[in-house]
Amino acid sequence: MPAPLTVAALYRFARFADPAALRAPLLELAEAQGIRGTLILAREGINGTIAGTTEGIAAIIAHIRALPGCADPDVKYSAASEMPFGRLKVRLKREIVTMGLPDIDPLASVGTYVAPHDWNALISDPETIVIDTRNDYEVAVGTFAGAINPETRSFREFPAWFRAERERLLGKGKQPKVAMFCTGGIRCEKSTAFLKAEGVEEVYHLKGGILRYLEEVPAEQSLWQGECFVFDERVALGHGLAEGEHVLCKSCGRAVPAGESCACTAS
Repeated sequence: MPAPLTVAALYRFARFADPAALRAPLLELAEAQGIRGTLILAREGINGTIAGTTEGIAAIIAHIRALPGCADPDVKYSAASEMPFGRLKVRLKREIVTMGLPDIDPLASVGTYVAPHDWNALISDPETIVIDTRNDYEVAVGTFAGAINPETRSFREFPAWFRAERERLLGKGKQPKVAMFCTGGIRCEKSTAFLKAEGVEEVYHLKGGILRYLEEVPAEQSLWQGECFVFDERVALGHGLAEGEHVLCKSCGRAVPAGESCACTAS
């Protein structure tokens, strides 16, 4: 039986003066190592999820660590029984995660990181509101108990949603603590930078995202409900980052539990 492939979900906010100059060496190395998946380069850093052999992934991570400001990227490792990506893409974009607000800079101001083993206490505090910063189709697969679902279709919608709901969420007296989370940590990190820029003081985010929480927190202690949607052919992961029980609907592309019919097919 062939060894399982290694999947690395990674990001790092950094300041790249010329991200285009970084693309060709990264692409060449990834091709040589047989890597598949997507890497995004922008002036604000690097983001992506890739899969390959353990040795191939290690070579890519070593290359990324040598990039300016990337000595300590946030990397989550999991396994895949089959290659979960069809091809390799190394893309240049304006943002490594698109919020649409170019002045938001997580390197300048960001919320407080919360380790997975400290997360339960924070979100169980009645003075904390918990916001899932992911898209509605991701939340439908699983989320933390009691988390607010913004029902966004893309991360770009998050700022407008927060501004519209701010008074309802925060009230007019003493502001509650705001805890946010996402799949791997990049969206909630950028969201905390946005809330800080909006004048919200006590903002927290789950370090390493749901993936690290599911990896490190035992199922019997977990406040997570369901599975975690991932953007590859595994579809979703469970505790211990084991491959989940969801499949993609061929009609609408949403994740549905294996063996069940999607709502889009209902008459």
